[in-house]
Amino acid sequence: MSLLNVLTNPEQNANIYPIDIYCHYKNIIHTGENMTELSTFQYELLYNTFSFGIATFAAATIFFWLGRSQVSSAYKTAISITGLVTFIAFYHYWRIFESFGDAYTLTDGMVEATGASFNDAYRYVDWLLTVPLLLIELILVMKLTQSETVSKSFNLGLAAAIMVILGYPGEISMDAGTRWTYWVLAMIPFIYIVYQLYVGLGEAISKQPDNVKGLVATARNVTVLSWCFYPVVFIFPMIGIEGSNAYTAIQVGYTVADIVAKAAFGVLIFMIAKGKSDAEA
Repeated sequence: MSLLNVLTNPEQNANIYPIDIYCHYKNIIHTGENMTELSTFQYELLYNTFSFGIATFAAATIFFWLGRSQVSSAYKTAISITGLVTFIAFYHYWRIFESFGDAYTLTDGMVEATGASFNDAYRYVDWLLTVPLLLIELILVMKLTQSETVSKSFNLGLAAAIMVILGYPGEISMDAGTRWTYWVLAMIPFIYIVYQLYVGLGEAISKQPDNVKGLVATARNVTVLSWCFYPVVFIFPMIGIEGSNAYTAIQVGYTVADIVAKAAFGVLIFMIAKGKSDAEA
């Protein structure tokens, strides 16, 4: 059974995986009888947050792909990947938004669960695709030697994919010990990535053109700081944070982190590519 199938077809696999796999601390996949109760304010906040995410990623995708014409050929691939990342995020946020709209209804000021499932596990599919690409676009825009580009893209991309994969078994577990175990395991590739960004790429960043050196360093810092939010959210259920308030905070927080890590980071990548193109013209 593939991870993608488990994530996107919970009802189909309900006879294989017990219901508590889907209805756990953070309710990654909610079924009708296990929906988190939301207040009107929480419903509207989540509805508007998901909508804002869709609009942001759609606009970012158009901007990046149209902006390819403004950079030299050496950086077009990096900008294409930047747009691909936000397009993937746009698609998955659209699916999350649709699922949320199907699962809840607001009638006469009252929020009611419809009985339909809410599946925001699309996030993990999204992260599995986009997290490695985020690192690759940073490496590409730095214009390293071909051997360095291939080596660092492969190593960091693989580490990022492993990090996401290791996080998922802990995410769906109701056992605190299991969650802590996979949290620790997922932190190993995370620490490796941070080390490579600051130490492995430190010298390469110092050799970037003066007009973009600060931007490259900022892009690296934005990546690390925005990614630090995810392991913090992961441990919320293990320290007793639960209920609709925690669920709402987690959903809003993940969305904000995604926007910073993908759209805002992408703008920095575009600025770097544009600055280097102008300097090399």
